[in-house]
Amino acid sequence: MKDIENRADIILLVDCFYSKVQDNQTIGPIFTQIANVNWSHHLPKMYDFWESILFGKAIYKGNPMLTHFSLNQHAPLKEEEFKTWKMIFFNTVDELFAGENAETIKQKAQSIADLMHFKINSPQSKINIV
Repeated sequence: MKDIENRADIILLVDCFYSKVQDNQTIGPIFTQIANVNWSHHLPKMYDFWESILFGKAIYKGNPMLTHFSLNQHAPLKEEEFKTWKMIFFNTVDELFAGENAETIKQKAQSIADLMHFKINSPQSKINIV
């Protein structure tokens, strides 16, 4: 099995991951019914996000923390949702890739999800969405 080497690999990973997300009973409805994600807009942003995260390219434009804080006001994002997201992401990576970059993207996903979960659910959180 090959490692994640380029944008084409990121696209494959993201497409497979979000296909599984949409079918998942725990987090699928958050994307398809609550956030009502426009996939033709969302997927290219996620390609840029993960390419920026893994390969250090400054091509992603957006604020994922603010986006998820806003979403949390409509659908509480608790530990179960983050665990499910991570499980699907890790399994998708492991099904498609093996190597240093595959391990790195899983570590980075773990860190991002854990930080996001903490910030969203922290009693000290002061972010107000207007």
